[in-house]
Amino acid sequence: QVRLVESGGGSVQPGGSLRLSCAASGFTLENHALAWFRQAPGKEREGVSCMSQGDSSSYYATSVRGRFTISRDNAANTVYLQMNSLKPEDTALYYCTVSQQNQPQRLCLDDRYVERWGQGTLVTVSS
Repeated sequence: QVRLVESGGGSVQPGGSLRLSCAASGFTLENHALAWFRQAPGKEREGVSCMSQGDSSSYYATSVRGRFTISRDNAANTVYLQMNSLKPEDTALYYCTVSQQNQPQRLCLDDRYVERWGQGTLVTVSS
């Protein structure tokens, strides 16, 4: 079965860290560009971190730049999002996605390039 399954979400205090994981099954992540999108209550979905196939380039939304890091482990067929210095405004449902759009900024700015979505994992940042 072809799917993406996220994990690692939860509740954390401001300033804390979380690492989201996304395991792929039924296909190989190595052959795709990768992206994490998020959607906060009452807000539009936004691309926060995107990476090209081959990991040669990446893009981060201004709101997370310097705090979030996207990475992949091809042997584990898994993509990660390391989130540090979390803020209440990072509270959202986070989605792992794959695409053939190999320009990370384009991918992050237009979710029509996304080919497959995970089910999402909830991150709540609150004191």
